[in-house]
Amino acid sequence: MITKPMYGLLLLFFIFIFNQNICYAQVLPTTSGFKCNPNQFNPCQTYVYYRARGPEFLDLASIGDLFSVSRLMIAKPSNISNPNTTLINDQPIFVPITCSCNTINTTFGSISYADLNYTFQPGDTMAVISTTKFQNLTTYQSVETVNPTVVPENIDIGQDIKFPIFCNCPNRTQQPRFLISYVFQPSDNISSIATRFGITPQAIRDINGNNSTIFDTLFIPLSRLPNRPQPTPSNTPPPPPPPTAPPVQENDKKGTVIGLSIGLGVCVLLVILVGGLFFREKAKKGEKYRDVERQKSMYLGSKKGSFSIKDVEVNLMADISDCLDKYKMYKMEQLWEATHGFDEGCLIQGSVYKGTIDGEVFAIKKMKWNAREELKILQKVNHGNLVKLEGFCIDPKEANCYLVYEYVENGSLHSWIHGEKTEKLSWKTRLRIATDVANGLLYIHEHTRPRVVHKDIKSSNILLDSNMRAKVANFGLAKSGCNAITMHIVGTQGYIAPEYLTDGIVSTKMDVFSFGVVLLEIVSGKEAINDEGKVLWAKIGEFSEGSEERKVRKLQEWMDESLLREEFTMESVVNVMSVAISCLSKDPSRRPGMIEIVYALSKSIDLFSDISEEGLSPRQVTAR
Repeated sequence: MITKPMYGLLLLFFIFIFNQNICYAQVLPTTSGFKCNPNQFNPCQTYVYYRARGPEFLDLASIGDLFSVSRLMIAKPSNISNPNTTLINDQPIFVPITCSCNTINTTFGSISYADLNYTFQPGDTMAVISTTKFQNLTTYQSVETVNPTVVPENIDIGQDIKFPIFCNCPNRTQQPRFLISYVFQPSDNISSIATRFGITPQAIRDINGNNSTIFDTLFIPLSRLPNRPQPTPSNTPPPPPPPTAPPVQENDKKGTVIGLSIGLGVCVLLVILVGGLFFREKAKKGEKYRDVERQKSMYLGSKKGSFSIKDVEVNLMADISDCLDKYKMYKMEQLWEATHGFDEGCLIQGSVYKGTIDGEVFAIKKMKWNAREELKILQKVNHGNLVKLEGFCIDPKEANCYLVYEYVENGSLHSWIHGEKTEKLSWKTRLRIATDVANGLLYIHEHTRPRVVHKDIKSSNILLDSNMRAKVANFGLAKSGCNAITMHIVGTQGYIAPEYLTDGIVSTKMDVFSFGVVLLEIVSGKEAINDEGKVLWAKIGEFSEGSEERKVRKLQEWMDESLLREEFTMESVVNVMSVAISCLSKDPSRRPGMIEIVYALSKSIDLFSDISEEGLSPRQVTAR
């Protein structure tokens, strides 16, 4: 309820605004976005200047989830040595984004932004998310523009909405490497912003012009990110240093006065609006905490004081609290008994053990506590060509996590292709496996939001069930959200896409490249990288040279010898090789999507199926 004193304060505020002769249209930030020309716009990797804000965004994990990037991708440019550290309020950080020019419609034209997806929660609105969580790096008007089919007043809980984060890229005539997205604050002026970034006020004006309004997005031109020491978290933050900003120009003084007056009004309104929300959120968080405590007590047992609970143990439970209602939570005693104390005789591969619980066989993956991202991604996927997660267990004493997967009977594709199995796979089976894997990747690339990138597609991460149908396994390196940059390169030699290895670019096209390597393994029976360290895909250009007869002959010489004893059309093999070669293009934009790949592989199966029971027709080229 708004009391009489509040009415008086609001009235005084608006009188002050009118006395300053400020037009409402003049103080609004840019609402529609920044126009761009797709034909002249070069997409780029850039950053937003973000401020850690409590209580929700005081750690890199929560901020990374909001922007669909990893903690390490924020820590390095922000000069934060420990990505697990707790941040202090208003601590500045740089968050990487991918900026591109996006066409909205023929009437509105195109605007430049980073395309981020946000899943709506109770109490969310487009305006609240734009101004609070994304800190005015976008506006609700722009969100409505890029989501033309969404009714703002009728958004379902759990619905994914596209939020355009304002950004820009330098053109060929501009010298800076980055144009950092920075939101103009009520206490800012151009001179103070220039001092913060170590550039001149004129450099900012050259990019943004002279009209900067409160909460508008400015683009800060930088040749490199500033490498300033970050503050150390503490219970009582140190007092601010004495002001050292240069003399403020007259226009900047006026802007500061205007900004402070608007800031006062905004604060008053927020006090009125946020008060009720605060208590509701507090109640919700209390309920969530009680849920975690109940699950924790289930694991630890009802006997009070069975062993001490440390802070790290509580954190482990809190990290997986969102997963408690979806997966079965096993006890440590069950896993210990299932694997005979994690005996080597139960070891399948790496840190994955075979275990039997209540008469059912599972694959149990033991790992240190780094399973949060994997659990988060596995919650989003459910497909017959992906290995299914059945449950998990945590061991707070050792800070270990155990993921319990369905057991896939026939092991990995790698073991079948590269000689660990005595029986060789037929061409028909290999084709079906390739198509299964392609369908699994198609699902995670096209039917998850944000899209999932597996990042570690290889023959040892493709498992075969009792019917020799393929399932993609091991989402330990998977990334939710693509078109990002990482400085931490992970993966398996021989399968890593060139753009990821050199520039750290994460996209679905890196999975396409790795899948192309798997296709080469399927056709050739050779390892992705040989004993001399040479990669299998290095000489694929040879199969595109010369006449059709020469290509077929070269391919027959290179194929797995076991396949040459079968009867099938070489046309089917040539078609698969064509898919592999297109997947392995060094230019990611020239690689096909998984929809095209599934279609092409289905065509190869059709070519194989053309063989009649009597054998090959005279006009078909055979593998014999």
